[in-house]
Amino acid sequence: MQIEVNGQTSYAATGGKEFNSNLATVLFIHGSGLDHRSWALQTRWFAYNGFSVLAPDFPGHSLSSGDPLQSVEEQGQWLVDFLDAAGVESAHVVGHSQGFLCALELAKQAPTKVKSLSGIGTAAAIPVNPALIETALESCARAADMMLQWGFGNQAQMGISAVPGMQPIAIGRQIMACNPLAVDLQACANYDSGEQVAESLTIPTQLVLAGQDKMTPLKAGKALANTMNAKVTVIENYGHMLPIEAPKRCLVCLREFIGSIECSE
Repeated sequence: MQIEVNGQTSYAATGGKEFNSNLATVLFIHGSGLDHRSWALQTRWFAYNGFSVLAPDFPGHSLSSGDPLQSVEEQGQWLVDFLDAAGVESAHVVGHSQGFLCALELAKQAPTKVKSLSGIGTAAAIPVNPALIETALESCARAADMMLQWGFGNQAQMGISAVPGMQPIAIGRQIMACNPLAVDLQACANYDSGEQVAESLTIPTQLVLAGQDKMTPLKAGKALANTMNAKVTVIENYGHMLPIEAPKRCLVCLREFIGSIECSE
């Protein structure tokens, strides 16, 4: 669906069903250079199982207009404005990689908006090699190729796909080569408030981490889990791009965690 946020037209996937703000809402936040397609399987399952779903493209990404936001703090504020524009009082929030840093900022700036928080393939801080940022400034496509080599586990690099007939590395390349990857990477590198925000959380939290993650190493993810006192699931033999590399495994973690919170209310 399209929605006006701060005078700009923004796109959000709704999982194939019309968005209904009266239902429990799950907000999915994409990582650097990505978009709503990261969450194709997960959004569809929640939309067809009693939830409303929003998976927005950040400004300047794919189907959303406007200039890309320069910092994680700005992205967090945009998410507050986006939820207000959609009429959502609170949501279960799911973020991949940099998307989780944006989710932390959302929770910091508007605590009542976040019912639960799930991080996938992430950490409290995500340093970015300056050479990668420089490459992204020169060529998004070349930087995307570098990230995709590091971002997927061994099985995906050999062409094994969790979704028959679809190659997740090719999908990732198609998306990232056309989005403002350098801006996202710089924003990610500059963000240093993650641990402080994580320490302050009092909502239910979980992390889904990858055993072969070369971009947000497992050790860093586990340290974040300790800070948040979060439920942790480690998916072995997969890399950083878990939402599109291991979509079914991610979905199981999300539906069990979010479903348990909804059932307890």
